[in-house]
Amino acid sequence: MDATAARRPLTCLLTTWGVTRLALLLFVFKVFLFPGPDVTSDISVTYQGWYEVLSGGTFPAADVTWQYPPAAALAILSPGLLPFLDYASAFFVLAFLADLAVLMLLLNTGLRPGRSLRGAWTWVAGVPLLGPTVYSRYDVMVTAVAVGALVAGVRRPRVMGALTGLAVLLKVWPALLLAGAVRRRAWGAAAVTAGALAALFALAMPGAFAFLTFQRDRGTEVESLGALALHVARQFGWQGQVLLRYGSLEFLGPYVGVVSDVALGLTAVAFGWLLLWRLTARRFAPQTLAEAAFTAVLLFTVTSRVISPQYLVWLIGLAAVCLCFRAGGMALPAVLVLAASFVTVLEFPVYFADVVTSSPLGLTLLFLRNGLLVAAAIVAAVRLWRSTVPGAVPAPPAGQAARTSEPAVSP
Repeated sequence: MDATAARRPLTCLLTTWGVTRLALLLFVFKVFLFPGPDVTSDISVTYQGWYEVLSGGTFPAADVTWQYPPAAALAILSPGLLPFLDYASAFFVLAFLADLAVLMLLLNTGLRPGRSLRGAWTWVAGVPLLGPTVYSRYDVMVTAVAVGALVAGVRRPRVMGALTGLAVLLKVWPALLLAGAVRRRAWGAAAVTAGALAALFALAMPGAFAFLTFQRDRGTEVESLGALALHVARQFGWQGQVLLRYGSLEFLGPYVGVVSDVALGLTAVAFGWLLLWRLTARRFAPQTLAEAAFTAVLLFTVTSRVISPQYLVWLIGLAAVCLCFRAGGMALPAVLVLAASFVTVLEFPVYFADVVTSSPLGLTLLFLRNGLLVAAAIVAAVRLWRSTVPGAVPAPPAGQAARTSEPAVSP
């Protein structure tokens, strides 16, 4: 009877995952049509076009929409592993398998003594909130590598470093996974892996680092935090416009450059705070690695000039790792991220036309989504500081530390 009762939560979790993922597959394969513009067109048009160029041994350096580090080529070429399917179908299947890999990693972590299945439930419930966009971008693959790095980090710093180095060459942001790493082996393995892969791509395929120029020249995307000021200005006669540039819809017009500069300034402030935290933090528990990564990615997401819907996939994955630890303090930021994910699917793709035209509905959705992300970032930063910096709050009781499955880590 006890064994049966213990299996029920796991059975419920796996059943929920299966039902929600079946729904996502039915949407991306167009058995059912999801409201709003077709989010799968990027796969059948843009990604497949890149696939043709990359298959020839070069990067699409002449295409300004190619804004990814060189290892992204592996994700774009991966559908070739399933030659019996057309490109888009193969990509959706691989995205589904990456989703499953994240679930397995979270279950393996959450079922250990002193851990929790809250993390797995966060992933199971959070991903479908974003709709078919999850399986229509390669971010779920990057998130799988990042989650693998974090769950390995407590006991296997070299493995974490190697996976982080690979993830950085897939999409840059996983460099923030090292924010809470206190062991030099993790940093060393990350540097060696990233350096070796970068050199290999640079020697083997021309145009490996053309993406750096395209990223530098990007402007203020219509869904970003800074764009809210321009959306509001439109209500008072501002004559800017929205155009497709560098693969996303951006504002063009007076003062857009100022908004972009302010966003870059806020990113610098976020980096400064993160550096200050890293220099003053002294109490490193097993969950600190994941909580620092989650906080860092939140801070850099809300201050970015671009907040694409798929960015929420990263945050859901990192929040899920945090919640695998019973002693962690990121439950509230995780809930805020899940709420932001639900609002995100409303602003894109369901009511994206309202966002682009700055309608009252579009403005409301953007204020709500970005407000939830800002709140999550602030709460996460405060809780990370209080749990790790001496003098911020009293140290946790000895009994609490004893309930974790691994000892705290000292720098």
